[in-house]
Amino acid sequence: MSRAVRHGPARQRGVAFILVLWVIALMSILLGSFAVIARTENLQARHLFDATAARYAAEAGIHRAIYEMRNPDPLTRWVADGRPYEFDFDDAKIELRMIDDSGKIDINVADALLLKALFQSSGIEEQRAEELADAIIDWRDPDDLTGPHGAEESEYKSEGLKYAPRNAPFETVSEVQQVLGMDYDVYHSIEKAITLYSGRTQPSPGYAPLEVLRAMPGMTEEQAQMILAQRQALPPGSPPSGLLMPDGTPVVAEGGGLTYSIESRATLPNGSSTRLDATIRLGGQGVGGRPFVVLRWRDGEDQ
Repeated sequence: MSRAVRHGPARQRGVAFILVLWVIALMSILLGSFAVIARTENLQARHLFDATAARYAAEAGIHRAIYEMRNPDPLTRWVADGRPYEFDFDDAKIELRMIDDSGKIDINVADALLLKALFQSSGIEEQRAEELADAIIDWRDPDDLTGPHGAEESEYKSEGLKYAPRNAPFETVSEVQQVLGMDYDVYHSIEKAITLYSGRTQPSPGYAPLEVLRAMPGMTEEQAQMILAQRQALPPGSPPSGLLMPDGTPVVAEGGGLTYSIESRATLPNGSSTRLDATIRLGGQGVGGRPFVVLRWRDGEDQ
């Protein structure tokens, strides 16, 4: 009896010691979990801060591009022919490219031959290029007559689609993805080459991006690359003398328009970046009294 009494306190102390160890272990786990949560929240907050800073820096790039394109001095005015411009904004590096939309293919007025050439120059085989070109025309024309390789309501229904051609001009560039036969890969390959805002049946080679130059009659990839490089090497205000199209006509940056596509990328010192794509029209009275109107705005991916 006395032996049992003597061992009782020792056994209790052992149980208490084990409980203390368990409590310490649980507290360690909880503290570790709190540390992980705090670190995760800190990283998320940092990512959000960087993404926001990069986005506003990229937006500053858009406004800088507009300011420079409105420069009254032609010798220092930024040229909207796709050439790159770079500058620093606070700690961010801004990369800009501007394209005058008169150098793009207007999908509301371009003919089937030009549209077909655009698709073929993007790697689409001839028959499918013809079908896509005619389907675009059938989408925008006011009648229900099917083009030679096109598609009207019956063709859309036979493919199980619950919509039909608009039979009116395209309202957005992305609307072309609804055209029968179009997929995202094809759309992505032509997106930078098309517009709704030039009103021109033929694009101006003086402002045309590479995707459009390749689609011009008789143009090879090498010729398009050469014309683009030589054109972008010209100082602002210099006429593109000596630059010739394959048929011998000079590359002239005639006219130009008031609508521009601007790509702005901002990169922070830690590598985080954001891209903005905007289509703007100069002139008029925009929101807040700005001397431009935003026609299209798209946020790119944060990295």
